[in-house]
Amino acid sequence: MSTPSQPLAYAQLQTPIGPVLVLVSRRGLAGVRFGSRPPAGAQLDAAATAPACAQLQEYFSGRRRQFQLKLDWSGTPFQRRVWRSLLRIPYGQTRSYGQIARRMRPAGYEHLARAVGGANRSNPWAIVVPCHRVLGADGSLTGYGGPRGVNKKRWLLQLEQHPAARH
Repeated sequence: MSTPSQPLAYAQLQTPIGPVLVLVSRRGLAGVRFGSRPPAGAQLDAAATAPACAQLQEYFSGRRRQFQLKLDWSGTPFQRRVWRSLLRIPYGQTRSYGQIARRMRPAGYEHLARAVGGANRSNPWAIVVPCHRVLGADGSLTGYGGPRGVNKKRWLLQLEQHPAARH
């Protein structure tokens, strides 16, 4: 797996679902992670991270439905295909892991729902690349980093269903 280009700038953003770490490289947004511990060598840089932080704050306040950020693409070719398919899930809508797998081209990926889940787990851009919009085949809130993550996923999906209620 490739890694984002260095050096990384970071900012810590306080959100309604906890701290979020925003990472930016020269090539674009390198990561949006839950938590507050920056990777070794990253430098605190409010100016470099300002566009991403502003758009995330707009999202959390219910005023942004789509991000306009250049991504510093990493990952395997399969992961990148999955992540690009996540970007096509409209705000406020969900898809299952199986639906994502079936829609991938060429044909033959329809049996890879678990692999789609694995790619979601490796998504470096939480929220911006909306892996929270992917559900289990039965509509259950699965994944998203364990039990606490499911609560974050639920909150994000509720925000997208009722953005005005979160101001």
